[in-house]
Amino acid sequence: MISELIDPEPPGYLYEAVASDLTRRIRAGEFAPNTPLPAELDLARRYGVSLGTARHATRVLRERGLVVTIRSKGTFVLKRDASPPICLWGAPG
Repeated sequence: MISELIDPEPPGYLYEAVASDLTRRIRAGEFAPNTPLPAELDLARRYGVSLGTARHATRVLRERGLVVTIRSKGTFVLKRDASPPICLWGAPG
């Protein structure tokens, strides 16, 4: 339930608490790469939040590069590379 996730201070948004918990669970391996996250409606029920809050949390996970959402298929955990890609187009010659 969401009350277990919220730090008593400072107050924050519920979607941040849900996204932080899902991030922790993904990094801990509870959700393996290429496996789907529960549907947003299921996340809303599981965390006791609104559907909009669950959607906002999954948007945060997409922005963090942890998941990808495929329309009509679901939201899937991305494989984490050991090292981030190197950007070469801005490097001095």
